[in-house]
Amino acid sequence: MRKNVWLAIALVIILPAMCFTVSCSKKQVVQSEAALTKQPEIPKVSDRSAEEAEHATRLQEDRLRAQAASREVAGTAFDNENIHFAFDSSVLSGQAQQILMNKAEYLRANPGVRVTVEGHCDERGTNEYNMALGDRRADSAKDFLVNLGIGADRLNAISYGEERPIAMGQNEASWAKNRRAQFVFE
Repeated sequence: MRKNVWLAIALVIILPAMCFTVSCSKKQVVQSEAALTKQPEIPKVSDRSAEEAEHATRLQEDRLRAQAASREVAGTAFDNENIHFAFDSSVLSGQAQQILMNKAEYLRANPGVRVTVEGHCDERGTNEYNMALGDRRADSAKDFLVNLGIGADRLNAISYGEERPIAMGQNEASWAKNRRAQFVFE
């Protein structure tokens, strides 16, 4: 009987201890497994953020392409737009002044650009007279640009007189086209 009492006491003490140990260990193991399987959350860039960044990059590239195209168009217009003069005159008309103002804006926006202003005449008059008149026309356009704030060191003036006509006719329309100042990038 004594043996049974000791056995009962031992079971009463050992069984709860075993249950407590086993159950605590399970909880720890479960927590440990959860800790091992659960990885720390790393903030991921969502697909939406990546798409937004890509879209912003595309917009910036499109904007840069549009600006480059605009500069190219402005440069072509600058190069191709001549100013014209009245017969035997180097006085700038209102239209010529407006064209020169547009050219000055382009030159301000592109400070590295250097330009040669070419003065031209129609075929009437002597070669010497036409060379001098072409020189006055080129200087007139150059001086106007300098007065608008363009550095004189960026502008050269040269006269071709009647040597380089763009219209070959023997009439007023052709002569009017040849009385010009032309702008060439250096």
